[in-house]
Amino acid sequence: MSNTVMSDNHTDQQMSALEETRTSLCDQFAYVSGSDSAVAQCYLAENEWDMERALNSFFEAHMDSVFDVEEAEENKDVSGNNKRKEVHSSDPVDSSRTKKKFKVDCIDLTVEEPTCSSGVNPPESKIESAVPESNAEDRKLSFISWNVDGLDTLSLAERARGLCSYLVLYTPDVVFLQELIPSYIQYLKKRAVSYLFVEGSDDGYFTAIMLKKSRVKLLESEIIGYPTTQMLRNLLVAQVNFSGQKLYLMTSHLESCKNQSEERMKQLRVVFQKMMEAPEDATVIFAGDTNLRDSEVVKVGGLPPGVCDVWEQLGKQEHCRYTWDTKANSNKTVPYICRCRFDRIFLRSAKTGPRVTPDHMVLVGMEKLDCGRYTSDHWGIYCTFKT
Repeated sequence: MSNTVMSDNHTDQQMSALEETRTSLCDQFAYVSGSDSAVAQCYLAENEWDMERALNSFFEAHMDSVFDVEEAEENKDVSGNNKRKEVHSSDPVDSSRTKKKFKVDCIDLTVEEPTCSSGVNPPESKIESAVPESNAEDRKLSFISWNVDGLDTLSLAERARGLCSYLVLYTPDVVFLQELIPSYIQYLKKRAVSYLFVEGSDDGYFTAIMLKKSRVKLLESEIIGYPTTQMLRNLLVAQVNFSGQKLYLMTSHLESCKNQSEERMKQLRVVFQKMMEAPEDATVIFAGDTNLRDSEVVKVGGLPPGVCDVWEQLGKQEHCRYTWDTKANSNKTVPYICRCRFDRIFLRSAKTGPRVTPDHMVLVGMEKLDCGRYTSDHWGIYCTFKT
């Protein structure tokens, strides 16, 4: 009798553990996909509770036609020869940037592109800068890093146009993007024709690095997998030449959710390891959505020697501390206020040759679009470096 009771207790414990594991998987699936627990359970059960297979199945079923309506409208406009014109606007986020004339010859949003309704509308695509930039300005490396929340399909076409507005406004040399989906990146490729795209995958959701062809030359790229990720995450690396200098550009979307702290720290260690392994004559810049809490950086031993957190290096300016801020950003309807510095930039300067130093940082995407939403639930980071 006692053996039977013990066996029953053991079985109950196993069932309880299995239920807890599956509940956790459902929570993670729902968070990543933007669905609810019922949808999560359905896809996970159909795929034998394999997270990667379930997510791929979900994306294939739901994401292919996100921009179908947008594409149909554009085709209609083309056939009807209905060409819309872009308008001028100043930049309400970073007034120092608007004092300069914009060079917009390095991005083509096509003549069919609807007028951007972001509150940060780009200047007309054919206008040239009346005042040439100084050599010092021309040597600066500029980039935007942004989790664009492509998994949220609500007003996604409008939000993608919002991103294009900022690309025209800032004309960054490099763009680090996270949480893209195939239809989103195809949308960008049709408009940002002056950029070369390096992608972390071609299905599901993934990261990408955009390189301005006239300024940045791609030498080699690499995708480094995270062995134990449950959320399809990896590290994307692009070796490039900028103004005669060798750069290693890296981006990643580290594991999400508070309960994935251990996996996130494993991934951070991989990032730091790859930064340190880069050649001494190369500057390494990592920019992406890390989902990090400060305590996790401490737990992995802090930043490696020679690596700096650019926000800290620039004086920990309060106006660009919180890149995920439910107090200010209403895209996610959550019953709590959460303000986190999830999006971070790490720099390891070259040990030989010219040094690259942080110059300026500001958050972008803080203006609502006409659809009533922001470009993303994350603010983007615009940053410049002196080279």
